[in-house]
Amino acid sequence: MNRVISPRLTKRSFLAGSAALGLGAGAARAEDMPAHERELYEAAKKEGELTWYSGQLQAEPGEAVGHAFSQAYPGIKVNVVRSTSQVAYQRLSQDMQAGVAQCDFFSSTDYGHYLFLKREGKLLPYRPHTMDDLIPEVRNADPDNMFQVLNIGLYLIATNTRKVQAADAPKSWKDLTDPKWLGQEAVGHPGYSGAVGVMAVTLQKLYGWDFFTKLEKNKPQVGRSADDPVTLLNAGERTVGMGVSLATTLLSMSRGNPLSIVYPTDGTLAVYCPSAIPKNAPHPNAAKLFMEFTAGQAYAKVVRNFFIMPLRTDVPPPDGALPFDKIKLISATPKEIEDGIPEVKEKWRDTFGV
Repeated sequence: MNRVISPRLTKRSFLAGSAALGLGAGAARAEDMPAHERELYEAAKKEGELTWYSGQLQAEPGEAVGHAFSQAYPGIKVNVVRSTSQVAYQRLSQDMQAGVAQCDFFSSTDYGHYLFLKREGKLLPYRPHTMDDLIPEVRNADPDNMFQVLNIGLYLIATNTRKVQAADAPKSWKDLTDPKWLGQEAVGHPGYSGAVGVMAVTLQKLYGWDFFTKLEKNKPQVGRSADDPVTLLNAGERTVGMGVSLATTLLSMSRGNPLSIVYPTDGTLAVYCPSAIPKNAPHPNAAKLFMEFTAGQAYAKVVRNFFIMPLRTDVPPPDGALPFDKIKLISATPKEIEDGIPEVKEKWRDTFGV
């Protein structure tokens, strides 16, 4: 059954919820921390900061996470460097090639980045003590603990409700190739967005590249980020967004924008998003403490305020979202993603001309 969710959330209720949960629970006293956390905190305070290259969260939730961490652990600043995942990886690769150590924590939507970095011996192993409190699907992403999956991005279809009635909305990915959507669609680019790359690999796996050849005939507006279509839908420049983030769309809806989400009948795209600590991280203790934080309940509550699906079993899904066990998920394997994204980038440029 096709599921269309239109949460009736206002900016006031969003802010009230944020205040109730708190974007930072306040500083924890060192003497109240478990021994491993207290030891990390003392070492991290001497380092004083960490730099986070993030392609997973938008700037606003990313900054909120950094603020919450600094409130919980005074004396440690989080420098949030937000970009698309491919740009974040390019920046990290350039740092490594130049022998420069700037990044302490790397978060991407492209699983292939981590398989390559692991093979190259570029990562520092670490497993947070609370990983077993997360949903089973992410508890053992890497047997060597070179990276951890601390985020699952859900990507689906969105529509502008002023332009598209619910009954007329596309119900599946395949519906997006219908000629009736000529000149009305928007999508990101796999050359910039890891999530769009995973989408392209997954849909090619399901339907062959012919799916994208048909999609091109509808002349979609191709941006960069998977979130760019939401901006276009809000402005009324396009009516259907393809492969958009559930979180970004729900947040936009909560602020009064005329959007609706569609969980495709052929499956909502699940993008398993790892994070890792580079082996040459200049602030490794702060990075380990930050990884502990991102696996914890406080982080889950912060991101839930921005409609990001918490992976903690003790934090419910955000308002307007279905729980994981009610969603039909589709994805590609890590190996398919690593091998497939370079291929779909080239095919995409050939097909769409961008």
